Amino acid sequence: MLSADRPPHDVPPEDPIGLQSFAVLLRAMNADFNRIAQEFAHAQGLHLTDVQALIAVLDADRDEDAGPMTPGRLGTRMNLTSGAVSACVDRLERAGHIRRVRAVDDRRVVHLHYTQAGREAAREYFQPLARSTDAARACFSADELHIVVRFMAEMNRRLAQVRS
Repeated sequence: MLSADRPPHDVPPEDPIGLQSFAVLLRAMNADFNRIAQEFAHAQGLHLTDVQALIAVLDADRDEDAGPMTPGRLGTRMNLTSGAVSACVDRLERAGHIRRVRAVDDRRVVHLHYTQAGREAAREYFQPLARSTDAARACFSADELHIVVRFMAEMNRRLAQVRS
């Protein structure tokens, strides 16, 4: 998955923690994540948008405050039309990655849940990425990792504001 023969991305030596360095490193990481997601999508017979939808469903399953993902929330989050959401959800359901479940209290509401089979397929595929992440984490102390997590959380918060 990760190419060992590829040269590392250049970090400007004059300011290794400056904005330019962050921009270069974040772009490189984003490009690699996109490449890996695209490869997973291709292996599963899906579109990259479908993988992004899977991530949204997975994250919603973990966010007890927001509740389960619905097609409407998915469309809003991904900036998709209702028709595009329906096509995406249909592909994901046919591929066995998600299931639609009607809400008990309001049968008009549909919740989207990641299936166990879908989780297992993703877990198997992304295992090398998990190992790489764990190896990178092992290079840092707990205090350093807390700072990294703070930085990533703050970036996510600010990116969400840009999206709004």
